[in-house]
Amino acid sequence: MDLTTLTIKKAHDHLIKGDFSVRELTQAYLENIEKKNKNLNAYLEVFDDCLDQADEADKRLKNEKDNFMLGVPMAFKDNMLIKGRNVSAGSKILEGYKATYDAGVIKKLKEAGTILLGRTNMDEFAMGTSTENSAYGVTKNPHDLSRVPGGSSGGSAAALAANLTLGALGSDTGGSVRQPASFCGVVGFKPSYGRVSRSGLIAMASSLDQISPFAKTVEDAEIIYNIIKGKDPQDSTSLDIKDEIYKSKSKMKIGVPFHFINEGTEQAVLDNFNQSIKKMQDLGHEVIPITIPNIKYSLAVYYIIVPAEVSSNLARFDGVKYGLHKDGQDLLADYLLTRGEGFGKEVRRRIMLGTYVLSSGYYDAYYGKANQVKNLLKADFRKTFEEVNFVMTPTSPTVAFKIGEKASDPLALYLADIFTVPANITGLPSISIPSGFALTDGKKLPLGLQFTAPFLAESSLFEIAKQFEKLNG
Repeated sequence: MDLTTLTIKKAHDHLIKGDFSVRELTQAYLENIEKKNKNLNAYLEVFDDCLDQADEADKRLKNEKDNFMLGVPMAFKDNMLIKGRNVSAGSKILEGYKATYDAGVIKKLKEAGTILLGRTNMDEFAMGTSTENSAYGVTKNPHDLSRVPGGSSGGSAAALAANLTLGALGSDTGGSVRQPASFCGVVGFKPSYGRVSRSGLIAMASSLDQISPFAKTVEDAEIIYNIIKGKDPQDSTSLDIKDEIYKSKSKMKIGVPFHFINEGTEQAVLDNFNQSIKKMQDLGHEVIPITIPNIKYSLAVYYIIVPAEVSSNLARFDGVKYGLHKDGQDLLADYLLTRGEGFGKEVRRRIMLGTYVLSSGYYDAYYGKANQVKNLLKADFRKTFEEVNFVMTPTSPTVAFKIGEKASDPLALYLADIFTVPANITGLPSISIPSGFALTDGKKLPLGLQFTAPFLAESSLFEIAKQFEKLNG
């Protein structure tokens, strides 16, 4: 069993043919986790009933030959509730907390017979771009252990890249699935906002958060997406839509905002991106330079809206009903001690920023204005998609950086999201696919190419990504 070349589709075919059982497949991943996870710190916990889950899936195989997710071992970012399991969101403040219900996506995957391998490391409350902000240690990039895997879903990306799982889920608020997918050389797909339920996802910024799959191929990402998408009565923002509106054509117009890409992007990333443009042209598609007027404000808008929603969402973690609790002289002292010890530096920074931009006298100047620019950016993209079918950029302006390299400079870390945040602000579907490697310090480090499509145009997005993937090998 070669885990390095195994995909969900291939594993399904082998399982149906009887080449191996779900138990044998699961055992292979558990053995790999045992060997590699100590160095990577991708998993925070591996569940003790994986083989029992596998035995149940084996019983279902004969009767469910069209169920591609049956028996597929998967990893889950540690901010999704799995009933009866610990969940920490990478934070000390949720120490000892066990989920009381299943997240919407977990419910669907359990019904499909997916094997839940364990929970993966993440930046605390999904706040970060490197998985260095976890209260449970740094996750390392399988391609170079001295480098970050990206964030905030770095544990899931690293686990998949190191063949410690066959698929994974993360959450993408500003690129937290696509950017680590780029750094680790896997596929990361963010659906349109509302296509996948957020029920049971520990919230960071509710208007931007989106549960999203990691996979080895575009086809695998589509398989996972087709299981987890759909309306959920527990999430009022989830959409009840059966089919995507947009359909693919043989020749597509692909817009490239060069005015946004060329400044501050590493040369190796630009060289690879120019090669990717040539590949799209070789496929017969037309690549058109475009201007998106307000895209330059997207990062500033993001880092006003996110802290504002963070300060509101994280108010519930006070040590009274669950998680960490510290005793002070009075109730206020309890809160101050608990939150002071329970939250890490980046979380505290964003809570303070968010409280400030929502405060009296500053709300209109900051949060109100950010939402106005958000609407301008949505209008920009609507206009752009009247001219082109997709927008194409690099996924990240850099290759994976060294652990600790940017830890003392929050702004440098925030800039890692520059190409990914527009899709979250506008609610658009976006995918990162491997586009090659850059030789850095003697190591081949992965690079990613990002396509963004109109709202609900997931089917077209998968189509164009598969075309590039096939040509890119």
